[in-house]
Amino acid sequence: MQAFIDFLNGIIWSPALIYLCLGAGLFYSILTRFAQVRHFKEMCSLLFKPNESEKGISSFQALAVSLSGRVGVGNIAGVAAAIGFGGPGAIFWMWVVAFLGASTAYAESTLGQLYKVSENGQYRGGPAYYFERCLGFRWLGVLFALASILACGVFLPGIQANSVGNAVVQIFGEGTLISSSFGEVGSTKLVALAIILIVLAFIIFGGIKRIANFTQVVVPFMALSYIVMALIVVFLNIDKVPGIFGLIFSDAFTAQAGFGAAIGWGVKRGIYSNEAGQGTGPHAAAAAEVQHPAQQGLVQAFSVYVDTLFICTATALMILITQQYNVQGTLPDGQFLVQNVDPSTIISSPAFTQMALASVFGSIGPIFVGIALFFFAFTTILAYYYIAETNVAYLRKALKVDIPLTLVKLLIMFMVAYGTVNTAGYIWNLGDVGVGLMAWLNIVGILAIFFMAKPTMKALKDYEDQKASGVTDYTFNPKALGIKGAEFWEKRYDEQQAKKTETK
Repeated sequence: MQAFIDFLNGIIWSPALIYLCLGAGLFYSILTRFAQVRHFKEMCSLLFKPNESEKGISSFQALAVSLSGRVGVGNIAGVAAAIGFGGPGAIFWMWVVAFLGASTAYAESTLGQLYKVSENGQYRGGPAYYFERCLGFRWLGVLFALASILACGVFLPGIQANSVGNAVVQIFGEGTLISSSFGEVGSTKLVALAIILIVLAFIIFGGIKRIANFTQVVVPFMALSYIVMALIVVFLNIDKVPGIFGLIFSDAFTAQAGFGAAIGWGVKRGIYSNEAGQGTGPHAAAAAEVQHPAQQGLVQAFSVYVDTLFICTATALMILITQQYNVQGTLPDGQFLVQNVDPSTIISSPAFTQMALASVFGSIGPIFVGIALFFFAFTTILAYYYIAETNVAYLRKALKVDIPLTLVKLLIMFMVAYGTVNTAGYIWNLGDVGVGLMAWLNIVGILAIFFMAKPTMKALKDYEDQKASGVTDYTFNPKALGIKGAEFWEKRYDEQQAKKTETK
C-alpha cells in the first residue's frame, strides 16, 4: 500500500503541479495588480465588520474557520519536514507560495462567495458549486466534491491526529504498551485520542455556528501565543537572525541543498500549510455574511499571510536559530547533508520544533508545542469536517442521493482514530495525495473560469469603484457586471432595490 501511495504522489506532485501553483499565483497577482499588497489595510479593516445575519457567519468567524484549516500541523511539523527534506532554502519557497498564493486565495474565495447558495438556514459554497454554476460543468463539481470528501474526510484528518499523538508521546512518553490490530499502541496516545474524539463529537454535531464560535476563540489565542514564544527565541538570539535569513536565501538556490528539493518541498509544504489554490478556503468564505463578494476574497487572502508569513516563519526561525534539525540528502549509507541532532529523529513530526523550544525553555518547551499542536490540529479537523459536510450536501442535490451526514461524522472520527495510531510517514503521504488531487482540480478550474467569464476581476473592479466613490453600504449587481449564475446575489440585489422603492 505504501509503495502505491508513493507512486501516486510521484504522479500528482510532479513538477507540473508545483509550477502550476506558482504560475497561478503569479498570474492572479499580475491581473489584480497585486491586490494582496494594495488592499492590505482594507483586509485588516474588513475582519471586524459585524454580522447581523442568522444564516451567515461574520468575516472574522469565516477567517477563523478558514485559518483553523490553514493553521495546523503543517505550521509545526510541516515546516520541520520542509527543512528536513529540502533544507533551510525550502522556507524561502514557502514564502514565495504564500505571497503569490494570497492572490489565488482572493480569486477562489471570491468565487466561493459569488456562487454560494442559501440552504437549510445556512450558506454553502465552494469549488463544486462554482464549477457547476459558473462553468456549467456539473461533472467537474461532482469530481471535486468526491475528491474533497476523500481528502478532507479520509486522508487529511489522520495527519493532524497523528502529529498530536506524536507530540503527546514526546512529552509524557509512550506509557503502557497495549496490543491492537494496528500493533502495539501506547496508553498515552489512547488517552489523547479519547479526549479528541469526545470534544470533536460535541462540536461537529452542532453545525457551522458551533464550529465558528469555537475556532474564533481558540485559533487567534493559540496563534498569538505561538508567535510570542517564537519572538522570545528570536529576541534571545537576535545576533543570529541576519545570518539565519542569509542562510535561507542562499540555500534556496544552492546545489548542495538540492535546488529541486528546496523548491519541491517548499511549495508542497507551503500549499499544504496555507492551502492557497487547494480549494478548501472557499468553503468557509462562502459561509460569511458580507456586503460584497470581493470583501471576503480579500479577508481570505489575509489568512494566507497569517498562516505562512507569520506562523510558519515563527517555526522556521525557532528551528534554524537553535540548529535543532537535520537535512536528509541522497548521499550513500543514509548520510545527512546536515546533522545537528540524533539521526533517528523523525523528520515528518513536531520533534524539531519541540527540541528547538526545549533548548530555550527547558521541559516547558515540548509541553507548549504539544498543547499548540493539540489545538491547531483539532481546529483543522473541524475545518476538514465542515468541508466534507459541504461537499456531501452538494452531492445530495447534484446526484439526488441521500447521503446521511452522520456517516460523514463517524468517518471523520474513525480516520482520526486510525491516524493517531499509525506511522507518520505513511499518513503524511496519504495527505499529500489528497492535497494534490484538490489542488489540480481547483487551480485548473479557476483558471478556466477566468478565461471564460472573469467574474473575480469584475467583482474586484466593482468593489474598488464603489470604494473610490466613497460608499459605506456596498451593493453587488451581478447582472449589470455580466456575471451569470450568481443567483444568490441576483436575488439579494432585487430585494435591496424593492426595499428602496418601498421606502420612497
